[in-house]
This record gives sequence, C-alpha cells and structure tokens, in this order.
Amino acid sequence: MTDEPVRITDIPSLPQRAHDVHKGEVGRIMIVGGRLNEIGMIGAPALAANAALRTGAGLAQIVTTPAAQSAVARLSPCSTSRRFSPEGPPLSAIALEFEADVVAVGPGLDPSIDADAILELLNDYSGSIVLDADALNTIAAAGRWEASWPEQVILTPHPGELRRLVKGLGITTDVENREQAASDVALHTKAAVVLKGSGTVVSDGERMYVNHTGNSGMATGGAGDVLTGVIAGLLGQQMSRIDAAVLGVYLHGLAGDIGAEDLGQLSLIAWDLLDFLPEAILELEPEETE
Repeated sequence: MTDEPVRITDIPSLPQRAHDVHKGEVGRIMIVGGRLNEIGMIGAPALAANAALRTGAGLAQIVTTPAAQSAVARLSPCSTSRRFSPEGPPLSAIALEFEADVVAVGPGLDPSIDADAILELLNDYSGSIVLDADALNTIAAAGRWEASWPEQVILTPHPGELRRLVKGLGITTDVENREQAASDVALHTKAAVVLKGSGTVVSDGERMYVNHTGNSGMATGGAGDVLTGVIAGLLGQQMSRIDAAVLGVYLHGLAGDIGAEDLGQLSLIAWDLLDFLPEAILELEPEETE
C-alpha cells in the first residue's frame, strides 16, 4: 500500500426520512442464516433482523433452512421468513422476489448454503451485501473471491475470521496489525472491511475509521450478529457503505456502553444491545428547533 488511508473522525448523521414515507421505502433487508441440526443457531439471524428493524429498516425477511424456519420466526416476530433449499431458487432470485435493498449472509449459516450459493449472490445481485461469520469462513475455505459489484459489499470479520480469510484468499498482510490488515483485505477484495474487536476498524482501502465506543462486556455470543443487522439497516436507508459501516459500529458500541452502565459489563448479552439501540440512536438525533 503506497498511500495512507484518509482518517475518518466525524460520525455520519442518522438517515432522515420524509413524514409520508412507506415501510417499503426505508430498507428491505434480507438476512440469510440460521440452522437447526446437530448444532442449532436460530438466534443469530433473528438478532440481525431485529437489529436492522431497530435501526430503522422498514422490512426484514429471514431466509433459513426448513428445519429452522419455525424457531427463527418466533424470535423475530416483526420479520417474515422464507425457506431456502439448494434445489430451489438461488439467493439472488429470492432477493429479487423480496425486492431486497440489502442482503446480509452469515449469521448461523447452514452448510447447505455453500460457497457456490454465496458466490452466485455476489455475482448476480447488484444491491448491497454484508458478509459475516460463516459466510466469510465458507469463502475462505473455498479460496475463491468473485464479485461483480464489490463496491456494494461489506465484510465484517472478527480476528479469527480475518485470519482464515487472509489465508484462504492468499492475501499478504500482517494480521496482527489490525489497521493494515483491514486496509489490505479491502484493497484485495475491493469490499469495505469492518474488522471487529476492541477498537473496531473500518476501511475501504482509501479511508479508515477506528471506533472508540464499546466495552469488554460486548465480548458475548451474538453481538456481531447485531452489528450485521445495524449496518444492513443503515445501508437500506440509502447510506453509503462507508457511512453505514462507521455509523453502525459507533451505534453498536454506544448501545453496549449504555447497556453496561445499566446492567454492568459482565451481565451484558447480545439481546440487551437491541434494547439499548434506541437510546444510542436518540443521542445522535438532532434537537428539534421551533
């Protein structure tokens, strides 16, 4: 990398909406994930969908396996759900039918949604895409990266997922240098990268933001799924990918800080972040003037 990324210091403003807006006009978010087999992961896509709605998205649909659908639907009653089968329509066709603005893939992902299914989405769906968790692991294991519109994609790895991704895609970088690694992966894939952890790093290769909200109480299962939903919800409200990523990690961490003040860090769980997101959002809402 020859040039240092430009440092982002200002937090983007919250998305604004007209008084007469319709729910279909403020973000249709499709979450792909969830499984119920030997190891069940039904909470992950529900957390993501609920977070997208909490952040202002108008509609959310969870695409999951037939075995998991009923359980997932109970955890996200404000979302719709749809079954996915490898023999059925591809993810891009399901997204088109739902008229999705954003597709987030990965929370609790079932192995039946394999690398071919994810790469098909990346090559045939032109809307915004967030890849998280097992979607990243699947891509890393396949050693393949293909995307027709990489400028529409955000990758949200934690450090372990980043290591697997770097190794799988043959990216040369120092994974211990979080800022360098995030920038190098962004330059290699042309996607924006949200490298989670203490001081979450956001980079698109040209710009970089290091987050200062959040606390160790957020080191709990499901917190990353909430972040995926927050970013997806902001993307669905016509924010740019870098603004959605920066604002998303800031709000996510702020919700954790507010929750820790009320509950303590040790007692904080991912579901609490959903409850404290409204307070975090309120802190950024502009005061009304007469």
